[in-house]
Order: sequence, then structure tokens, then C-alpha cells
Amino acid sequence: MPQMIAKPEQARQFREYLEQQALKGHKWVVYDTDNQITTTHSLHCFHDKWEALDYAREYQQIWNWHEAVPLADLLYNLKELEQASKMTLENKDNIILKYNNMNLNNLESLKDELKELRFDKKLSEEMEKNMQKNLPEFQLRQHLPADKGQVDFLLHFKQSGQSDFYYFNKYDVSLNTAKPLAEGQKYLVISPGEQGKLIFRKFENPNEAITYFKEQKGNVELAAGKDPGNKTTLATMEKDKVNFVTKDFQKTFYAPAKSQTIYVEKGNGFTAEQAANLIQGRAVHRDNLLNLGGEPYKAWIALDFDKPKDRHQNYLTRQFHDPSYGFDLKKTLEKFQIKELDDPKAKGKLEESLKNGNRPLITVVKDGQEMKLRIEAVPRYSQINLYAENGKPEKREQFLKDPVLSASFSKDKTKEKELSNNTEMKL
Repeated sequence: MPQMIAKPEQARQFREYLEQQALKGHKWVVYDTDNQITTTHSLHCFHDKWEALDYAREYQQIWNWHEAVPLADLLYNLKELEQASKMTLENKDNIILKYNNMNLNNLESLKDELKELRFDKKLSEEMEKNMQKNLPEFQLRQHLPADKGQVDFLLHFKQSGQSDFYYFNKYDVSLNTAKPLAEGQKYLVISPGEQGKLIFRKFENPNEAITYFKEQKGNVELAAGKDPGNKTTLATMEKDKVNFVTKDFQKTFYAPAKSQTIYVEKGNGFTAEQAANLIQGRAVHRDNLLNLGGEPYKAWIALDFDKPKDRHQNYLTRQFHDPSYGFDLKKTLEKFQIKELDDPKAKGKLEESLKNGNRPLITVVKDGQEMKLRIEAVPRYSQINLYAENGKPEKREQFLKDPVLSASFSKDKTKEKELSNNTEMKL
């Protein structure tokens, strides 16, 4: 059997593939008996013995190398080879052993998924370290700046119960309105322990720290700092009741946190950038959506913060189909005196940024003078919004190419053209 495999370390890959085929009811395999097996495409599986034999005979008439064998026999040989491959590595460096015990194809696929979803490259390195440990499940964290505060991500990885494969099917995104902590600081939930020693737990996300703090009993403190000896108190609890919250932290402490679970499939779904903008109340454009019939469509999507969350504690969504809803981003932008529209490359970047839900900086002309503003797409009203760099709203009418259009723009402010009902959608 060893001479049939190009690389002994591939035995696991072929074994897992055949196990999947066995679950589908396949019992026979046809493969090249004169050359080494290099890919799973070399293994042709069948439910029925006679189908397998017919397939083998058909190719034997041409190349004289295919043979039909019981799938169970080939599985047994692969397992033997896999075990022998592990034994030959027993005396090698521990790092090599760890990599051998980790499915490298699975690792590369997950790295590609993280890259496709625009997560930080450092997360791939952290993911690899956790996979080496063969943990049944683990989480990774990332942060992005928000208009006010920051957006926190929690990525969930889970190992299959049947193999060493890991899956990345969802991540949580939450809006953190608290001021960013100084370098090296964490949120601390501190309570008294035995013999006067303090017990504390560290958190990177204030929302998680607040939730944990509120669940505690007795005398507890919520603080920010490097450790209990170097901290700033944010809130305290005495005899199970919260009795103090600092003024600057009250909004974060008492306001319900905005969070959403984003579902992904093999790297397809909302990117980190898009999710960060969704949770901040902006719309993003997707051109790879599928309806219930499996047909592709395009739409602008926004979270509906005005409606209660669903039973999974997720916000419902508003969808504005493109082009049937009527919002044409290109035509809308062309109505304004935006300098970036004169450069095809800059124009393309601007449109892409707006579709991802960003508020990019643009150069507009007012009374013959250039000034910088931030712009946001608002598909719900088939419009764009403009803001000063400090976040203050600006009247868009004053930046129109044709002042005559001002009257129609005023009407559009109160016109809502929702052609589709609010729908529950897994993000």
C-alpha cells in the first residue's frame, strides 16, 4: 500500500474522504493500481459492485490500469499507513509532530476564509496555534475602530465530532461605545477571596465585563487597569446591588449593547468591515445573495434597530433590492459636486467604500471653495448623507451641481420607498 500513496502524510486526507463516501452509502472504489494516488479525484466511489466493475472495465479497455476494490479494504490500508507514518515521526521535533497531527488542508482553507472575510492576518496565526493544540473549540478576537468607541469581534471555531476538521461558521460583532482603554489595560471584575486575597477576571470587551459583573453576588468591583493594584474603578456592587457607576461610564453600563451573530459559509458572508458598519447602523451592499429558490440577487442590507430582536437575539434586517428598489448609487453621486468623481480610479474606490457601509472622506465644492466631508449611502431613502469631519450633519442640497434639484431633494427627505417587508435573515 505505501507505494500507492505519493506522500505518506496524505493518508489521513484520503482516509477522511473515503469515510465521507462511506457515510453516503458507497461501498466500492475504483482507482489506478499502477500509479501513486495523489488526489481524492483519483478515487471513484460507487454504491454497487457491478457499477464499480463496469466503470473499471471501461477504463481498462483504454489504459489497462483501473481496478475495483471494497471501500472498507482501502480504508483499512490507509489507516495502517497513517499509523505507520505517525510512528516514523515519533523521534522528530515536537513542532513537526504537531503539524502532522493537524490537518494542513483544513488549516489552509480556514486561512483563505479569514482572508476572504477581511479579518486581520494575525488571527490566522492565532488560529493555527489553537488548532495545533487539538482543542474541541476555541474563539478568536479582533477590534476595529468605530465612529464612537470600537467594534468587537468574537470568532467561533469548532472541531468536528467525527474528525480533526475545524469549522468556522459564525462570528459575533458588538458595538462598544466606551472610550478605548490604554495600551496593556483590561476590564477587571474584582471580588474578595479567602485570606484577604482578591479574585479577579480580565475582559477585553466592556459589554462582556458588564454582563459578568451584573451576574455576581456580594461585594464586587468593575474596574479598568493592568491588575487590581493598578486600576480605575468604573462601578461597584455591595450586597448584590449596584451602588455606584462613574459618570463617564454610565451610558455604556446601562444602555443595552448592540450585538449581532453573523453566519458565514466557507468564507462567504458579510466581511468584518461590512459587519462593523452594520452594527453602527449603516447599510451595506451584497451582490452574492441567494433567495429561497437558490437564485442570486443583489441588495442593500441594514439592521432594523427599531424592531425587537428575534428568538436568537439577533436584529431583523431591512433589504432594499438592487435595482428594483430604485436606489442607483452612481446616478445619485453624479448629482453632487464631488471632486473624486472626476478620477475613474478614485470614483471606483469611493463607490466600493460606500457599498461596504463606510463613511469615506470626499472633496466637495461650495461657493467655489473645496472642503472635506464624509459621505454615507442611505438606500432606504435613495439618498446620500453628508457630514463634517467632526460628525456634524451637513445639508446636502448646498453641494448639488444643479440648485434646481433642491426642491425635489427636500421631498425625498420624507419619502420612504420600502418595497420589501422587514425579513428575518441570518447574517
